[in-house]
Amino acid sequence: MTIISTLVGVTLRGLLSRRRIILLVLLAAIPVLIALLVRLSGGQPLPDRVLDTLVVRAVMPLTALILGTAALGSEIEDGTAVFQMVKQIPLWQILVSKMLVAAGLTALLVVPSIVLTGVLIGRATTDALTTTTAFAVACLIGGTAYSVAFVTLSLYTSRALLVGLGYTLIWEGVLSGLLEGTKFLSIRQATLGIAAALGAKVPGTPLTLQVSVLVVTVVIVGAFVLGTWKLARFEIRAGD
Repeated sequence: MTIISTLVGVTLRGLLSRRRIILLVLLAAIPVLIALLVRLSGGQPLPDRVLDTLVVRAVMPLTALILGTAALGSEIEDGTAVFQMVKQIPLWQILVSKMLVAAGLTALLVVPSIVLTGVLIGRATTDALTTTTAFAVACLIGGTAYSVAFVTLSLYTSRALLVGLGYTLIWEGVLSGLLEGTKFLSIRQATLGIAAALGAKVPGTPLTLQVSVLVVTVVIVGAFVLGTWKLARFEIRAGD
């Protein structure tokens, strides 16, 4: 655990650049600002629609994408990752530390945004609190899945940011709405399935809680296994 905590600190220092943090804070603040404007104008949209449209479809995946691809990808580019490997640090600990930081920062940015947005729009009614809690828990889980998947993706391609955008915008944004079968390959749909099971109203026919949890579990475990395997191959090439 001491090694992991040290790696977490190194990763945090690398990720918390002023420009990146300002960008992410502004991104997370967008739903809150819109909710505040709605509140001041007297509008009463449903909290679930706002949280689905702004957070689940935009803020959560983009935040996880930026943090996940940078957590390890930036260290590979500047050589820090190789330096960690030559110190004979267990590969799984390197990967876990990057995933923990990416997932933790994503949750730290996204969950408060959901809570503030839901409270402002829903005016703290019972239904609004239920919806807000459901989306907060679902996005905590879904954001973790996105983050670890993007950390692993950064090991396989130097264009992880572009590939991740393609996945969230094209695969999840277009195909999952047109082709029913693609829901089982969508982190967004799994997130919505969890939110629906916890009491939120989501559009269409959401995945069941069991299927949603299975999808998220497969993504997290699969990302860890594939990431560890790729790190091992990367270490051999670096040694050669």
